[in-house]
Amino acid sequence: MQDLATKFANLTIQSDFIFKKVMSRKRICKHLLEELLQIEIADINYLEAEKTLEPEYTSRGIRLDIIVADDKNTHYNLEMQVKNNKNPDTDTYVLPKRSRYYQALLDIDLLQKGQPYDLLPPTFIIFICVFDFFEQGNYVYTFKKRCLENLELELPDEATTMLLNTKGTHGDISKDIKSFYDYVNNHIVTTDFTKQIDDEISYLKLDTKVRREFMLMEARLLDERREGKAEGIAEGKEIGLTEGEAKEKLATAKRLFSMGLSVQDIAKATSLPIEQVEALQAEQA
Repeated sequence: MQDLATKFANLTIQSDFIFKKVMSRKRICKHLLEELLQIEIADINYLEAEKTLEPEYTSRGIRLDIIVADDKNTHYNLEMQVKNNKNPDTDTYVLPKRSRYYQALLDIDLLQKGQPYDLLPPTFIIFICVFDFFEQGNYVYTFKKRCLENLELELPDEATTMLLNTKGTHGDISKDIKSFYDYVNNHIVTTDFTKQIDDEISYLKLDTKVRREFMLMEARLLDERREGKAEGIAEGKEIGLTEGEAKEKLATAKRLFSMGLSVQDIAKATSLPIEQVEALQAEQA
């Protein structure tokens, strides 16, 4: 496994972790929306970063990166999309129906039981893609529902999906959005806006709390992947830690100790008993 400290140091805006942190800065997120939509926004409120929506226990949940609402109650969901994934079973790209599912669950969360449908606020699902899904070269692809019999007739449901193409070559976008694209693609700072973003990322990487949060997140994800693999191998048998998995957890714990994390944090990250982590700490001393 790549050294976590090195991995953290090399994170860019394309990383979900860094993207969420940067867009959690109100001045940056607000300016990005204003420049993208060419509107003025008095203020935005964060509903919840990395919000998980799962209406039924049998339904597929989704984890949303950033959800904000502006002063006019328009809701925005911002997502960074680095890979144009395909379903290996059907050989179809997942992005279009992923956007449909995001919109559906976002709407469910915005309307409470008994409220009339017309209280649904305007919504924007915005995917920032580092690939050109349609291969048309547009900087932005904006979608609303239109009548096939009369394309000038739009369904006024106030739901908009936008696919931003950072690899685009033509279209009408502002200087700051173009600069943002260049920064996402190549880490090039060309405007005050991208300098703010770059400075924010530099600040985040110096923050020991942010560093620790990333280490714990990566350790949890590693454990989840191992547990999933173990479940597949077990095939219905009672699942416990294999000798190899136990060694991997101990190796992860040792790496986290070398990074200065506490016994409690390491126990949470690795799912090891705190007594075992304390014993490992004594061995490391």
